[in-house]
Amino acid sequence: MAQTPRPGCPVRGSSSGRPIMAALDLFGRRWSLRIVWELHRGPIGFRPLQQRCDGMSSSVLRRRLVELTQAGLVAQQDDSSYALTALGEDAYRALTPLARWAEGWADALAGQTTHHQTNSENEV
Repeated sequence: MAQTPRPGCPVRGSSSGRPIMAALDLFGRRWSLRIVWELHRGPIGFRPLQQRCDGMSSSVLRRRLVELTQAGLVAQQDDSSYALTALGEDAYRALTPLARWAEGWADALAGQTTHHQTNSENEV
């Protein structure tokens, strides 16, 4: 199993383990961002979290939860549910502007596609 990215340790894209590179490695792992996104709504058990994440495989969910726990972003509660830590909540808040940007990007590309289709139709 791949090691959990940590600032100061070599990670994908950085032999020095610069903090931003470690964060990008962690969040770049399949489903990691989705788990953080789903947990921002509050603690949830393993199976309901798996359902919220479009039924990802239990082995991948378990692996990502271990990584996010080792990274200090997620904690397992006494009732076995999972929740974001204060650090995880900070990560969610930091990612929110990126989510807004992505919506604008999607709108801009949708406008380009419509504009491109209209121009293509006029050329025919």
